[in-house]
Amino acid sequence: MPLPSLKDQFAALIATPSVSCTQADWDQSNGPVIELLAGWLSDLGFSCEIQTIEPGKFNLLASYGSGPGGLVLAGHSDTVPFDAALWQTDPLKLTEVDGRWVGLGACDMKGFFALVIEAVRPLLEQPFKQPLIILATCDEESSMSGARALAEAGRPLGRAAVIGEPTGLKPIRLHKGVMMERIDILGQSGHSSNPALGRSALDAMHEAMGELMQLRRQWQQEYRNPQFSVPQPTLNFGCIHGGDNPNRICGQCSLEFDLRPLPGMQPEALRAAIRQKLQPLAERHEVSIDFAPLFPAVPPFEQVADAELVRLAERLTGHTAQAVAFGTEAPYFQQLGCETLVLGPGDIDCAHQPGEYLDTDRLMPTVQLLRQLIQHYCLSPR
Repeated sequence: MPLPSLKDQFAALIATPSVSCTQADWDQSNGPVIELLAGWLSDLGFSCEIQTIEPGKFNLLASYGSGPGGLVLAGHSDTVPFDAALWQTDPLKLTEVDGRWVGLGACDMKGFFALVIEAVRPLLEQPFKQPLIILATCDEESSMSGARALAEAGRPLGRAAVIGEPTGLKPIRLHKGVMMERIDILGQSGHSSNPALGRSALDAMHEAMGELMQLRRQWQQEYRNPQFSVPQPTLNFGCIHGGDNPNRICGQCSLEFDLRPLPGMQPEALRAAIRQKLQPLAERHEVSIDFAPLFPAVPPFEQVADAELVRLAERLTGHTAQAVAFGTEAPYFQQLGCETLVLGPGDIDCAHQPGEYLDTDRLMPTVQLLRQLIQHYCLSPR
């Protein structure tokens, strides 16, 4: 069966939902996307290994050629949740609008795999002196369990790894860390006509959010790194759930938030500062407060400026390697001995948004760049 065209691969990937989310109602398996990619890559002669990370969650390692060294082209197979009513088009259907391919995952980042396949297809008749590994991970948008499992297994991947996250085709060698945390407050429900009948978890959460905002202001005054376009650490309140009816005192409330530390900020020190604020608050409101990470913290990432991969990417793109505020799986690939860089065709400003898109004029430059990277590391390695 002939391999689908680049556009048809994009369309098939977007039409195959693979949301990962901290909310169970949204969370989905990435298995169908992994099977799609494994089928195409097997037909091209890749050796495909599907790893089960947990029930319904999988990594794909597809290898062409063998031996040590080589190049890893990596991405995540999941997407964030979506608000279908806010999209002008069907989020699960590839639509061309004003020179853009629109669809969930077009930019961040299932479309990257179709571009990798397009790049490697005409090279497969040549002898690969070092291997090319195409890596698709699970749950990057939530727990990063796929990349963490690879790092924990400790099996070497390759000499260099390029992660195709949306960077506008500019190389990225630094990014912030990612902490996703949860606060659960347990109070006492009661009839709303008499506040003495209960202890409001919502009132306590309101004060807890105030304390977090104060810490955010403090950290943003203390820490700054001008290499980042957002030079301070950030703290985002992502979702809140509590109560069930206007005429009942709220007995339980939970908050999930996202904290992005700069290199040099230690997650445990940040958590200790938060706990110090929450303890007296719990006593004042006579509630119990449980504070814990949703997932292990993602470390900040920095690849040294004079690394071979950084110098090569700067030469091929014409851009000096930069820093970004968002987090990626890069630290985990570094732990496996890869020189690592983040470099992909999309724009982060449209990721996680209704109408996510990839400009069609980025398609062929990305394919050409990927071919040059494969040539350097796999066909004519030094």
